[in-house]
Amino acid sequence: MSDFQKEMAERIAAIPANKKLCETAAAFMRASTMPKYSYNFSWQGRPIIQYPQDMVAMQELIWSIKPDLIIETGIAHGGSLIFSASMLALLDMCDAIETSEKLDPKISRRKVLGIDIDIRAHNRHAIETHPMASRIQMIQGSSIAPEIIEQVRAVAANYSRVLVCLDSNHTHEHVLAELQAYAPLTSKGSYCVVFDTVVEDMPKEMFPDRPWGPGNNPKTAVWEYLRTHPEFEIDKSIQHKLLITVAPDGYLRRV
Repeated sequence: MSDFQKEMAERIAAIPANKKLCETAAAFMRASTMPKYSYNFSWQGRPIIQYPQDMVAMQELIWSIKPDLIIETGIAHGGSLIFSASMLALLDMCDAIETSEKLDPKISRRKVLGIDIDIRAHNRHAIETHPMASRIQMIQGSSIAPEIIEQVRAVAANYSRVLVCLDSNHTHEHVLAELQAYAPLTSKGSYCVVFDTVVEDMPKEMFPDRPWGPGNNPKTAVWEYLRTHPEFEIDKSIQHKLLITVAPDGYLRRV
């Protein structure tokens, strides 16, 4: 670890004790949720519906893990799939530079696998015609349906370094079922990232038209899952570093 990295680790470790900073960040999360702040960003032309801080965190994880497969539940407009695929393309380019091998940008052993219960036609078309499309595979169906889980497991069997991202239905029951189905596919040293755990920390009135809310959300599912799965631990250094994140307690490292 370099001196800079040591200093960074020390700064991050000190953040939880900085009450003013933490309270300011929490206030921003509460204030920015209702105006749909996260809907204002895109990646390579596709809406990504993420906070920029979490996008940076995912970039750091992908660079350090160097996965050959990224599994994502929840597709929406496809921005996250495009983001992941573009990061994999950068890994391919770096590999080619380091080995002096020729690179065909349309061919890659790395893949992003997206699952969604409803891939709308206009979103599918935009994803399939995007320059990153060759690195993307999509499956339509409920992420917790047995036949969909089997399809995903069959794909994952061909890869050795797997990163998992869960971002579909945010109820406790659904996310817990996704964790039971897909977290085991996470390779050792990699992460299963559970998004929108922040719902637990928000006022109940923020979700009047949703089946989830405080007490019934991705974070409560994470807590229940971890009680019987010691092979995962919450990497709190990520949420401390970000401060602004939809995934507190949601960055799960497989140890």
